[in-house]
Amino acid sequence: MDTEDTGELVLHRSRQANERLHALIPGGAHTYAKGDDQYPENLAPVISHGRGAHVWDVDGNRYIEYGSGLRSVSLGHAHPRVVEAVRRELDRGSNFVRPSVVEVEAAERFLATVPTAEMVKFAKNGSDATTAAVRLARAVTGRPRVALCGDHPFFSTDDWFIGTTPMSAGIPAGTGELTVAFPYGDLAATEELLGRYENEVACLILEPATHTEPPPGYLAGLRELADRHGCVLVFDEMITGFRWSEAGAQGLYGVVPDLSTFGKALGNGFAVSALAGRRELMEWGGLRHSGDRVFLLSTTHGAETHSLAAAMAVQTTYTEEDITGRLHTLGERLAAGVREAAASMGVGDHLVVRGRASNLVFATLDEHGRPSQEYRTLFLRRLLAGGVLAPSFVVSSALDDADIDHTVDVVAQACAVYRKALDAADPTPWMAGRPVKPVFRRSV
Repeated sequence: MDTEDTGELVLHRSRQANERLHALIPGGAHTYAKGDDQYPENLAPVISHGRGAHVWDVDGNRYIEYGSGLRSVSLGHAHPRVVEAVRRELDRGSNFVRPSVVEVEAAERFLATVPTAEMVKFAKNGSDATTAAVRLARAVTGRPRVALCGDHPFFSTDDWFIGTTPMSAGIPAGTGELTVAFPYGDLAATEELLGRYENEVACLILEPATHTEPPPGYLAGLRELADRHGCVLVFDEMITGFRWSEAGAQGLYGVVPDLSTFGKALGNGFAVSALAGRRELMEWGGLRHSGDRVFLLSTTHGAETHSLAAAMAVQTTYTEEDITGRLHTLGERLAAGVREAAASMGVGDHLVVRGRASNLVFATLDEHGRPSQEYRTLFLRRLLAGGVLAPSFVVSSALDDADIDHTVDVVAQACAVYRKALDAADPTPWMAGRPVKPVFRRSV
């Protein structure tokens, strides 16, 4: 790593590249979660390339990477099986005026992997799929309102969701007013919401699980509420898909939604997402029914052959190599090591690892036990200096035991600094600049 005598990481070329990015791209990145405001000041690496569980920045520094591609690259970068599948299709053309046979092969493969679904339509990003689910639910029920889980951070870039966030500028107020929220795990509150908006709610949309397991009977209870109130149950499986099981959370917990959306891990970095669900509903977006047509999903690039080939290779790799099991094993080793390192440095109540082993995140708490962006900044600085790029602790299957061990060693060093800051009740001297910021905020 290129560091000064102080042990601080120096990123001269990345800083120059970030200036070029901001000059040409609003926000300096094509995803807000990748913005340099999410990293300590002057410590936002610009990536040159990646292989397996490692990435290199334009300054030549190598990092062990977590949360790869915002959880999308779960097999590791440039996975040989995926790359070979993509290469085979590149020489055969990628987009045609009529469907490719690859489209039906990919659909068959997906529905074999997620047998709780009966039809599937592919797109390029998660927002397309979730918005299509909402549109379909409204069409099928004839109802205007969307009920989303207010405890889950993100569903779509489209107005029905973004209008409910602090970044609602540019979205008519009436749009956001049609979206209402229910709390995760609370069936009584959800039933009250459905009663308050009786015959108005088209769908319930939520991630089936996040940092905590669903309470016993909760998902089945939602299924019953949706049936009783005549609304569509939608599972957003962008994250849980494959990481919870090959068949998603619905396959693991045994509760079947009407519609579900997949993405992220589906393509191992290639752009592909999916809307799947019951034939009775999905056919509304097709040609073989007598009702009004529904504009479900229609994307020029939704069926690029190489992305669908990547998805098929990913699903084959998951099922043949028990990737989900490996993700859990690696995550359990990492979580245990981080917790032990934090406890040994006296910060076990302040650096908190949460989530399913295959989808770990961490919280940084101040001396009063409150979430702190300042302490997060301090922690990220020390991780980066140790060659660990970790906005989360979400693992890929390309990690090995040596990577985990090195990560734990670096976490221990970071926790020693964390303890000093807690003792001083002031992390500022160790931040070396402004704190990192949350994505959703009203002002810059």
